[in-house]
Amino acid sequence: MIIAMLALVTSCSDETIVFKDKLSDEISSESNQQVLLNSVNYENAGVLEFYEENEITGKIAKSNNDDLAGDYPLTLVAQIDPPFFSGAQNLTASHVDVDGNYAYVAYNTVEDGFAGAMDIIDVSDPNRPFVRSRIYFPTADVNTIKYENGFVYGAGGFDSEKSTITDFNSFVIKLVANNGRFNLGAGFAFGFQEGFNGTDVETTSNSILVTSGKDGYLKSYNKNDVTDQNEVFYEDLRSVAVNGNQIAVLDASAGVRILDQNFNETSLITIGSDFGDFSKRTIEFSGDNIIVAEGSLGAGVYNLSTGNLVEYIPILINPDGVDPNNIVTNAVAVNENIVLMANGAAGLSLAENQGAGNTDLIGIIELQGSINYVESKGDYAFAASGRRGLQIIKLNKPSESLLARCSGLPEYNGSNNLNVGEGEIQAFSGSKRLNRINTGGELLLCGTWTVRRTVNIDDNGLFELNGSLDVGNNNVNRRGRVTINNGAVFRVEGNLNIFGDLRLNDGATIEFIGTGSVVNITGTVTRGSNTQVIGTFDDVQNAF
Repeated sequence: MIIAMLALVTSCSDETIVFKDKLSDEISSESNQQVLLNSVNYENAGVLEFYEENEITGKIAKSNNDDLAGDYPLTLVAQIDPPFFSGAQNLTASHVDVDGNYAYVAYNTVEDGFAGAMDIIDVSDPNRPFVRSRIYFPTADVNTIKYENGFVYGAGGFDSEKSTITDFNSFVIKLVANNGRFNLGAGFAFGFQEGFNGTDVETTSNSILVTSGKDGYLKSYNKNDVTDQNEVFYEDLRSVAVNGNQIAVLDASAGVRILDQNFNETSLITIGSDFGDFSKRTIEFSGDNIIVAEGSLGAGVYNLSTGNLVEYIPILINPDGVDPNNIVTNAVAVNENIVLMANGAAGLSLAENQGAGNTDLIGIIELQGSINYVESKGDYAFAASGRRGLQIIKLNKPSESLLARCSGLPEYNGSNNLNVGEGEIQAFSGSKRLNRINTGGELLLCGTWTVRRTVNIDDNGLFELNGSLDVGNNNVNRRGRVTINNGAVFRVEGNLNIFGDLRLNDGATIEFIGTGSVVNITGTVTRGSNTQVIGTFDDVQNAF
């Protein structure tokens, strides 16, 4: 190892070594833009199906054609494939933090050995995510990541046997990152501490907080120079969360410990669950409660004041042929009334918090890979799915301003096959998952909608959309199709995503209203004679 040190500080307990350096062999950046571009995978982009819960029996099934239209119309925007480099062919996405237009992703190695990476992914345009910056760690796993005010903080495991400067395995790193790019040339700071592995990192106004697993510490570092501030030993620290002046740590040997800013323990929520050895488990504040990823038990919801169990949110499925050790809740994310659970090989589940200790299980979101972590902010969810990388999901929340423009319309609560017969006039608002739409009369939809299969507008039919509509999936067996027939009109004000083909038969018209409409068609546009494409719109794929 070759490191040019600018400063070296050793704590009074000889448990931490901190240094700053310029570029070294320990970290390198990806300079080939084509490698970054090729990391974005649209193979399975499109409408996501749900495996819906009929009852808590471990048996679930996709919705049938005769079912009612479902809530939560979700779309998979894209997947970001994990990096790879010499000596690191099996990196897995382990953690993600989202701030503004960027997602910050950590990667580690699950097998023996140490190797990792970090990505910054630009998600400002939901139809065109791309990896803006990437760095590699040839001798370190990066297990967790946090961005704040121009800096990225990461924690993980370091191969101390190969190190010439430290005997400790757990590390924290502070890097400069501006406008979606790492700036290694500005220097970076490392800190090392006792413990098997750096498991989580959080920040306060003046500190960096790091937990370091078995026989490890909750340690605080000065935010400016990553020098020691304070530390407290616990047997098995997996996660840390901050809520105002409260610091919560998950100690797998006891439960959730609530601390003040000086690391004085103010309360303990005793939890007797088996959290497994060396496994990712997180905690999340949610109003008056804290939600704990409890492995095979699912997620436990506990009252912060009393420490009492409010409820368990179970894992819905038990897939055949999967190691039970991989069917565990690793992490939980809360977004308004939505609760997302990263359940490893049992997928990513969605539940709805209805208050008063009542969480309604909706189902399993159709995603590939083992879900290690989930983060959700705004209209998006980001799932770290092991070797499948990062999966970017659009929640398609209805816009309040949009619904206001369509005020007075009834919410759609009918079949997931929406049919409007010739001569009929129908108009609905809402945010639903559908199987098919067919109209021979007049149909107005306001809100956000997904359609698994096809949209068909019969001869002389009219379909008007005010909002967003996503149709189909890029998977070869599930390509979507929108067909506009003779004399029919499809009028769009908003966003139209077709993961498949658009067919304008003879005499068909598609019309875009206003100046802000966006069209994203991943397949082909076929036009017969005397067809019309009217209006101004952003053609993402240049399909027209």
